[in-house]
Amino acid sequence: MSENTDNLKQLPLGDWHRALGARMVPFAGYEMPVQYEGVMAEHIWTRTEAGLFDVSHMGQLQLIGEGAAEALEKITPGNLSALAAGKIRYTLLLAPDGGILDDLMVTNTGNHLYLVVNGATKHDDIAYMRDQLPGHLTLNHLEDAALLALQGPKAGAALANLVPDSAGLYFMEAGSFFWNDIPLGISRSGYTGEDGFEISIAAEHAVALANALTDLEEVRPIGLGARDSLRLEAGLPLYGHDMNAAILPVEANLAFALSKARREEGNFAGAEQVLAQYPDKAEKMRVGLFVDGRQPIREGAAVIDASGAAIGSVTSGGFSPTLQRPVAMAYVPTALAQSGTAITVEQRGRAIACTVADMPFVPHNYHRKPKP
Repeated sequence: MSENTDNLKQLPLGDWHRALGARMVPFAGYEMPVQYEGVMAEHIWTRTEAGLFDVSHMGQLQLIGEGAAEALEKITPGNLSALAAGKIRYTLLLAPDGGILDDLMVTNTGNHLYLVVNGATKHDDIAYMRDQLPGHLTLNHLEDAALLALQGPKAGAALANLVPDSAGLYFMEAGSFFWNDIPLGISRSGYTGEDGFEISIAAEHAVALANALTDLEEVRPIGLGARDSLRLEAGLPLYGHDMNAAILPVEANLAFALSKARREEGNFAGAEQVLAQYPDKAEKMRVGLFVDGRQPIREGAAVIDASGAAIGSVTSGGFSPTLQRPVAMAYVPTALAQSGTAITVEQRGRAIACTVADMPFVPHNYHRKPKP
């Protein structure tokens, strides 16, 4: 998380974080809270109660105009034109050669598309979309909006104290609500593997909402460190680490994002390269690893073969507070990607035994709509 500290942008809640004793670090061009009382305690609190994360560094965009979904499908493989009002879809922003430029959430608000993109890539994403999308569409960057993520098994009950109607949302659904006459955009989604919400609110009202939420007994502020360990346990890739422009969707183990309708149409950026790997023809794959012993392995460690030659690399790693053992994600040759396969990782000259493991490492706890 180390970055140049010059010219860092400030979050709308920056002073609020400092007043609560947060340790601030550079991330994605912003000064962000990495922890308050400690990563382990904050991680466990989110798994058992409800944690409040400030994710205002993310890019919030509006795509407005007739045919917006169909146009966005030209650079994403998701079936966005079939997305009903109030529904959300995870998709990928693809380069002309099929490389992943970002991953994003797309919501059909009923009036326009609302997009949430990664903080470190948002300006490049905006420039790429403006270049690729037809000129009659308007792409707005909501720079005056904050974004808060309320995550954990008690998140639903906590938010219902403030916004009762939010209880009607299920996983990957969104709507417009009011709190004290302040408009909120609320989606039942997040990046921890737990039930939860992302709440878009005008930056000027962010402190008031954060105070109202953390005044609830079950809600505590949670930093960037626990957000990372939570998403790792949930098997969720982080852009710039577990995927980048040199990685194709199937290699990233994100084939589910290639909808059947779009595969059949084959009319999205890089479709030829992407579909040539579908469903199981990629030479390498992102996998989960259980690590022997107690020492975590970190991003950049090499996956090696019996001769010691590098055949892959670790992209995320750390200690799992829930499982009380180190886990990691890595790219390995597809022939070694089956669960249970023995893998050796070299870190600082030491060979560490690992085993390919199914992801998520910790089961997801999403509030899904019951099947009829």
